[in-house]
Amino acid sequence: MTETRASVQSPVPLRGSTGTKALIKVGYACNEHCSFCHTLEVRHIQGSTAEVDRKIRRAKELGHDMVVLSGGEPTIRPELVHWATMVADLDMDFGLVTNGQMLAYPEVVEKLIARRLRYVYLSLHGGTRKIHNLMVRSDAFDAAFEAVQNLSGKGIDFSVNCVITKHNLNHLRGLVDALLPYTDLTVKFSMVEPKGGGDKLFNHLMPRVEDVAARVMEAIDYGEGKVREAGTPGPHFTHGAIPLCLMPGYEDRFDDLKTHTYRTMIEVGEPDYFPVDDLNKLQDPRCRGCSLSGPCPGLYRGYHEVFGATELHPKKDRPRSNSFNYRLEQLYPAPETIADHQACPLRTSLGVTPWDRGRELFVRNGPRLARFRADSRDFSDDEIAELKHTLGQVYMDVSKKDAPDDFARDLVQLVRSPACAECPDREQCTGLFEPLLEDVFSRDDAVLRRLVGGLRGEVLDLGCGEGPYADLLGPLAESGAIAYLGVDPDADAIARLRQRWPWAELACTGGEALDLPAQRRFDHVLILRSWNHLRDPAAVLGALLPRIRPGGTLTIVDNVAFGLGRTRRQTHQAEGSDSALEHYRNDTLADAERVLAAFVEGFGLETVEAHRVGPQTSNQWLVHLRVSADDAATDVRSDL
Repeated sequence: MTETRASVQSPVPLRGSTGTKALIKVGYACNEHCSFCHTLEVRHIQGSTAEVDRKIRRAKELGHDMVVLSGGEPTIRPELVHWATMVADLDMDFGLVTNGQMLAYPEVVEKLIARRLRYVYLSLHGGTRKIHNLMVRSDAFDAAFEAVQNLSGKGIDFSVNCVITKHNLNHLRGLVDALLPYTDLTVKFSMVEPKGGGDKLFNHLMPRVEDVAARVMEAIDYGEGKVREAGTPGPHFTHGAIPLCLMPGYEDRFDDLKTHTYRTMIEVGEPDYFPVDDLNKLQDPRCRGCSLSGPCPGLYRGYHEVFGATELHPKKDRPRSNSFNYRLEQLYPAPETIADHQACPLRTSLGVTPWDRGRELFVRNGPRLARFRADSRDFSDDEIAELKHTLGQVYMDVSKKDAPDDFARDLVQLVRSPACAECPDREQCTGLFEPLLEDVFSRDDAVLRRLVGGLRGEVLDLGCGEGPYADLLGPLAESGAIAYLGVDPDADAIARLRQRWPWAELACTGGEALDLPAQRRFDHVLILRSWNHLRDPAAVLGALLPRIRPGGTLTIVDNVAFGLGRTRRQTHQAEGSDSALEHYRNDTLADAERVLAAFVEGFGLETVEAHRVGPQTSNQWLVHLRVSADDAATDVRSDL
């Protein structure tokens, strides 16, 4: 296969290793016949020696620290030692995804360890010959178990993966018992994927995911109980491809390619690497707003097509982050000007496909091109890509603070370069970004300041604690134009406001717990940057809307999540801070409108003004609604 991409530009060195892995599929042949085999229909395809050699060199160009070979079964290839030697000669570590049969030979293990074998992900699907051999349809248990014995204690990052089907679902404890003596192991329990054999034999193999979750939790409890009972170290237990809402108390045991620091992978015949992704899985629409949606794998698409998502129980009452970090990883030389996509380094030298569309961020500033990376699991791949490309909410942190608190001064928005406009790879590429030298925060907040300055009558301000509009509200209250009630659950914030705002009536309570006299009414209700702090916005609207007088208004303002480009030092400081999470969601205006839709008819709600988030706006959205003054709507309200 010929090279189709120019050599990568020499990067400007930065200190520290990223510890990342590149996964190379060397071919799909195998010496086992697993019923659930992913590569059932392509087992005849093998990559050439030259192709794999080229991909190993490319992994080095991309800055990876380890090359991991997979298949099929990579250890049956006669080039195994050659490839391990080549990886070591390029100053990278070597790893294997394997069924372990060839590693039953101590001399093979010794040769590979001498060539920097540092990682093994080994398949073992039962703790007895009967169960494992049934799963792999080969007499393979003894060799696989000898591989475990040969590899344990060698200082290798060593995982044993158990794929769960109907056949071994009720036999997980046997595997735990067999592996308890190997204290340096990670034992992972994985839901079977409906791919290859898992698809062909779906009805024969596929257990219900709820049952898998229950059996895995039992196996983990059993194993950890045995370890405690023995009073000695034992294996670590994890799980994969199981929705986190089905694993309460075990969410932090989630294990996948990203937790193993894989960045890219390449199949046989592909000309360049692609980022690891979860395109074989999805999160059901009911999962939107779930507090666990960031790290959750969701369901395999094939499983969802058959069974749907009725087993899932989204969690919407846990706080989550409202931002994530893009950490500076590398600097490259760049042209002073990039007139169009034909001169873009991502097309001429670095490559388009190896870089994750959402998680990688390339920023051009003068003669340098900086590459940043977001490894946060607080947000899913889809969420990060939406925030970066659809909503355009990526910024450079130009402050020296752990948490920026004056966005207009501390953050500079990043936007897609004009050179990307006509690029044929625009929708697949991670993109080239440049600073937008405009204060989008002050510009967008001017809309809200205009609305606040126009208030008259009785005002309820839900979530007033930071008091950003005191310069407008104070004079209105002191002149008698408004009667102001501010509520916030933060007692310290309310105490500070009582000292500063003699013109205000203040109450320390949350939106859901607000207790007002039955006949109290308002002309205007403000929910300003507190919508995403509410556990149940629909319940709060249901309580507040009947209190708005006919013709009165409801104004809701909040922020979508955003990504921050930061240096390594800034990232370390920010991620080491003890700031508490306060948001329960990161709703867009569209999300808020879905909640409001249930109240439109009953209250005659009319949208007077709405401002959505998009590229070259700040991350603040706004909706200003009027409650109907007609008699029919008033009658409906009186019945609520």
